[in-house]
Amino acid sequence: MKRLLTLALFSAATASAQGAVTFICGAQADWCQVVANAYKKETGQEAKFLRLSAGESLARLRAEKANPGFDVLFGGTGDVHETGTREKLLTFYKPRAWNDLYPELRQQVKNAYIPLYTGALGFAVNDTVLKRRNLPAPQDWTDLGDPRYKGLIAMPNPNTSGTAYTMITTLIQIYGEDRAFDLLKKIHNNVPRNGYTRPGSGAAFLAARGEVAVGVTFMHDAVAQNVRGFPVRAAAPRSGTGTEIGGVSLVTGGPNPEGGKKFIDFVLRPDIQKLAATVESFQIPSNSKTPVPAAAPNLDKIKLIDYDFAKWGETATRNRIISRWTKEVFPLPRR
Repeated sequence: MKRLLTLALFSAATASAQGAVTFICGAQADWCQVVANAYKKETGQEAKFLRLSAGESLARLRAEKANPGFDVLFGGTGDVHETGTREKLLTFYKPRAWNDLYPELRQQVKNAYIPLYTGALGFAVNDTVLKRRNLPAPQDWTDLGDPRYKGLIAMPNPNTSGTAYTMITTLIQIYGEDRAFDLLKKIHNNVPRNGYTRPGSGAAFLAARGEVAVGVTFMHDAVAQNVRGFPVRAAAPRSGTGTEIGGVSLVTGGPNPEGGKKFIDFVLRPDIQKLAATVESFQIPSNSKTPVPAAAPNLDKIKLIDYDFAKWGETATRNRIISRWTKEVFPLPRR
């Protein structure tokens, strides 16, 4: 056992000495892979990653707090970066490109973490499935609770997905907490057994393949499925919707902090941010010098709420909201 521990420590130290970087991938795996490949090509150093959803990323960081195994958290919704910073699992690092990042993104997160991209929450709508059922497309959040959509709605699980947490807190900000939870219970009745997905993009995946008619997801994930040739489109709720500001953060006490900073500077460069669109990740990049992908949803044409990132990223608030959903909504039998 002692020998194994010594070998593990030696291996970590060797990787650090050689400049290798390890990161949690909270974005799409293809995006993380193309970034890792570009990093190795330019620097000659490895960038290894583990794909985890937002909630899973936070759980992993908490579990490894005494001995972190990662240098960077790349992607994932802002609540995880906010919470991680507050719990000192993540450390704010001011990157070289700081002044090139959109000022409104920096102001919205109150400089608590580094913005990497942004996007709006919405629906992935499969009109083919709806037409077959002779149903109209939902226009707003409240429509998702209509009994005529029974078995036809997919959404991610907030215990693993930052997308789902953003959905719940968006509903709270629009309708108030109790009304929002009443609506979530109605939506739950329309979600099939396999309709709660681990990642946020999973709901778009189910809609694209016709397993459901509507998936609650970030709209760029619906666009990605459309670009891949599936009969699904992105739609925004009429009464307004929330946004995410996905981040990139330095892990506190990671094995290679200098390598982590170097990697963060690398991924914020316009030429590297452009790589996202090459693997059908259509978020709006944070660097103002990076071209916005033509397929990315136009946020200027979407009714956006004034999402309070600091409030909903607070640890106690986040834990309470997710716990309430888990206790009051998820166990309910479908009628």
